[in-house]
Amino acid sequence: MNTRSRSLLTSLALLTSLTGRLPAHAAPGGCGTSVPYVSGQGGYAVYRIPAVVKTRHGTVLAFAEGRRGGAADTGDIDVVLRRSTDGGCTWGRLTVVAAGQGHTRGNPAPVIDPRTGAVVLVTSANAGTVTEGQIMRGEVTPARGRRVFVQRSWDDGRRFSAPCDITAEVKRPGWRWYATGPGHAVALTRGPHAGRLLIPADHSAAPPPGSHDTGQEAKYYGGHALYSDDSGRSWHLGFVDDGYDGWTNANETSAAQLPDGRVYFSARDQNGRAPGNRLDAYSSDGGRTLDRPYTVQPALHAVPVVQGSVLQLRLPGAPLLFSAPSVPTARRALALWSSADAGRTFTRLGTLTDHRAAYSDLVQLAHDTVGVLFETGVHGPYEALEFRRVRLS
Repeated sequence: MNTRSRSLLTSLALLTSLTGRLPAHAAPGGCGTSVPYVSGQGGYAVYRIPAVVKTRHGTVLAFAEGRRGGAADTGDIDVVLRRSTDGGCTWGRLTVVAAGQGHTRGNPAPVIDPRTGAVVLVTSANAGTVTEGQIMRGEVTPARGRRVFVQRSWDDGRRFSAPCDITAEVKRPGWRWYATGPGHAVALTRGPHAGRLLIPADHSAAPPPGSHDTGQEAKYYGGHALYSDDSGRSWHLGFVDDGYDGWTNANETSAAQLPDGRVYFSARDQNGRAPGNRLDAYSSDGGRTLDRPYTVQPALHAVPVVQGSVLQLRLPGAPLLFSAPSVPTARRALALWSSADAGRTFTRLGTLTDHRAAYSDLVQLAHDTVGVLFETGVHGPYEALEFRRVRLS
């Protein structure tokens, strides 16, 4: 590791921690912290599932699920958005990007198309009266089960096209559950697949013929990817993790393109028998296949069963960052880790808050600043979505 990289790793300055429930427009501590979503405000009981990107014009787009009935994963759920034109210090009005209209729309996975600058948003949906368990047990018709949609914005996130159903292109027959991301997706910028939009995802499969399993067992979860080489007009299924052996059960996934062109995938292990709760894998062909199956990442042993986010900083010699809660048995104490060796090992940099915390997403705001959008609260992890600016020295 060179001197500059070592300096970057050791000089990460963590800014002010959450001091309570703040108005949605507040940005205390010299714009260190703002709170774009507060549960119970704006017509929604709970906001969950953060995803954040920065557009070509510098606008920060903070996506979330607006859950009308409560914290449950099913029900009347919209995909909502707030925009910031000052790096996440203040936020514009809440807009609905994909309306549930009584059904469930969520798992936002946004990405900026490097060819056109358009915002491409991939989401998942199902009927509002069905649960993940019912879908995994095969008790739901395909029309009411999990489906996949894409939308685009050509005006910096002000307006989005209507959701377009791409399920037939990216979901195998026999799959039951399906979840995109959640969190920002990846636009490949180097190598033979430069320009590719790559969405990390997960699914569940049906039990094999003759099995006494119902399909709801965690071993039927697996990871996969979907990608587009034409700015999101057509989509293809990439690698499929289909071991279903119960040792590692890849679930919600984040991805980053490494400086050498490979793609790094970091996945939640959904109660696999392997020790630890984080898995990772690599792809050398832009997500079409994996170089090796998902394996446990032992350096992240402190992370509980939860979604996490990875981000490769765009600086010479810069590290790969990872964000997630840091208490193995609870969703609390969101922390940042850094890897100077392309994800082989990670070093914990520090804790952003000691309060309860769950899902998160990372975005690079400037050459010396990253943003973290994360679920947090004093009494529970879903009281607000906080946006934290972290300055790199």
